[in-house]
Amino acid sequence: MPAPKPSAKAAAPAKAPAARKKAAAAVASLTLSSKNYSSWSLRGWLLARFAGLAFDEVMVSPDDADARKELLLLAPSIRVPCLTHEGIKVWNTLAIAHYLDEVRPEAGLLPADRVARAHCRSVCGEMNSGFANLRSALPMNLKARHPGYKIWAGAQPDIDRIVEIWTECLATYGGPWLFGKHRTMADAMFAPVATRFFTYDVKLNKPCITYCQTVMAMPEMQEWIAAARLEPDDIEELDMDF
Repeated sequence: MPAPKPSAKAAAPAKAPAARKKAAAAVASLTLSSKNYSSWSLRGWLLARFAGLAFDEVMVSPDDADARKELLLLAPSIRVPCLTHEGIKVWNTLAIAHYLDEVRPEAGLLPADRVARAHCRSVCGEMNSGFANLRSALPMNLKARHPGYKIWAGAQPDIDRIVEIWTECLATYGGPWLFGKHRTMADAMFAPVATRFFTYDVKLNKPCITYCQTVMAMPEMQEWIAAARLEPDDIEELDMDF
């Protein structure tokens, strides 16, 4: 009587530790456009890093029409950033933030306190949908530095509102991050604003200056900026004349 054939499950060789690690690392990907110019790419990337999610970066070509429209503020993009995780696609940065909070609750992307969570959701929503004048007047450009830049009058109310949000959060929760001792989705959402304030030499109060310095000193931010400086292509429409 012939010996029974091993089942497919039994016959399959066990994965080596390196293969298991590679498989785990590949369960997520994040589409990004320019690291120098794309504030939304930076937000999505920071959120994934804050959540401790292993992911592959998928860079969209600078010639991609949809990505270019997003960078030039002509249209929102459903491609940048777009998180793919375990077969699920999530676009829109705020949607990505809440998705990551669901799958990685231990990361603390939202504060533990109910009142603070509501406050955090509110300021993140305001950042996600508002401040159009700030975006158009002070586009993110990590390679640039413009000391003494004259702020367009239309952008000043947006700056004032952000300063109000930051000052209130830092005073209420004690810093060094917007909601206390731990980074939340709010810090990822407002991080590109800190880069804009640095690039265009925006005058701020002391708590906001300190907060900007804290954001800019993050290892993740330094990693992102280093990569941005290596980008070979500039987008003429976003290299403003001064």
